[in-house]
Order: sequence, then structure tokens, then C-alpha cells
Amino acid sequence: MARHKVEITGVKTSELKTLSNEQQLDLFRKMQIDNDKSAREQLIEGNFKLVLSILRKFLNRSDDMDDLFQIGCIGLTKAVDNFNLDYNVKFSTYAVPLILGEIKRYLRDNSIIRISRSVKDIAYKALKTKEQFMIDYGREATIDEISKIIGIDQIDIICALEATKSTISMFEPIYNDGGETIYVFDQIENPNESSNNWDLKIALYDALNKLKQKEQFIMYQRYLIGKTQMEISDELGISQAQVSRIEKNAINNVKKLIK
Repeated sequence: MARHKVEITGVKTSELKTLSNEQQLDLFRKMQIDNDKSAREQLIEGNFKLVLSILRKFLNRSDDMDDLFQIGCIGLTKAVDNFNLDYNVKFSTYAVPLILGEIKRYLRDNSIIRISRSVKDIAYKALKTKEQFMIDYGREATIDEISKIIGIDQIDIICALEATKSTISMFEPIYNDGGETIYVFDQIENPNESSNNWDLKIALYDALNKLKQKEQFIMYQRYLIGKTQMEISDELGISQAQVSRIEKNAINNVKKLIK
């Protein structure tokens, strides 16, 4: 799939400098040990292309790329100021979630879709906790860790984060293996072709509600959101084998309950 170029007013993106890992480590030492302010500026400017690479994710939106670039640079600056050499990870690995989080927060706050204040509050607490966890530990927090820190159920956190995600076009491509492209609208049920088997739907709904919380969460993520077992295992901080086992048990329980 072709990679489109992000155009930013007043910025010659092709001429932006990039820094090697060794150069970045040297500049961080100068910034943190010698309090060299010019090293800080070089680190920020040397990672503008990292911000641009993240902005490619939002090219299909109608948002102003200049604005998103400025917001992304705020996240980049936070990453530079809070990066700890003791994390023993590449700076880009540490910075990407902070830059992406800053952009998503901006898009959420400026969304045209109205979301209840309570849901926004949960999402805000979860995102702030996720950001602070990254600053403190140099890695992303799992949903379970966020849940324990802010004292809110995992399901409520997931639902709040999903509700505050930015909207996408029905013509957004979601899969292309080099042949026919599958778009979002291809995955939307046609009401004229849907089944009227309401008794089965009600039984399925009741069965899902009787599952354990973790089983409900995994079924929701797998069959409504479309995440892989590996993605869910990363979120929950458990192995893929455990996710697979919980999912299998959940499916068996649903089958028993709707018979």
C-alpha cells in the first residue's frame, strides 16, 4: 500500500534531519547531565519526522495537518523532557505513545459527537494514567494496571476509551491483500438482509451478560472490536494461551446457556 506524504505549511519535510540512536543517546546525556538546552532543541527537531510518520495515520480525516503536527510536537516535547536513559529502550519506542496520545486527546476534545461527561472523565483518567505510567516506567500500562491505579473496572475503562475514539469514514479501507480492498461499509449489516430471529438474539444477549467479566471483555474485543488474541493479551497483561482458553470457555458457556 502506498505511503502518502504529510504536507506541513512552512516545513520542508524532505529536508528534516534525523538522528541515529547513538546521536540521540549522546544528546540526552548532554541535556540531562550538562543541562545543555541546545541538545534538547536538537532532540526535538531531530524527531519531527517521527511526528510526521504518526500523522500518516490521520491522513483520511478532514483535520488540519498543520494543527495536528503542532499537537504532535507537544507530545514529542513531553517525551524528550521525561525520557530516562535507564529505561533501556529506544527513544522512538517511548515517544510514540505520548505523541499519539496527545493527538488523540486533541481529536477527542474537538469531536462533533457528544459523549457523556462521566464517560469522558473515565477516558481522561485512563489516558492520563497511561501517559504517566509510560513516563514512570518506560512502557505502556495494561488495562488491568490502569484499572487498579484509578479504581475503575476494566470493562468501564475499555468502553470509555472505545467511545471516545475518533470516527472514521465508511469508505475507510480496513484490509487489502494486494487484491480486492475491504472497506468499513462492507462490514456493516444490511437491515434489509438481516435475520428477524429475535428470540435467538435475546437469548444470546442474556447469555453474554451471564459470563464472567473477563469472559465478557474478551468476547467483546474479539467479536465486536475485531482484535487479535495477541492484542488482547498485551492489554490484559496475560499470555495469548490464557486469552485463548478464556475465549474457548466463554463460547462453550454461551452455547450451553442458549440451548
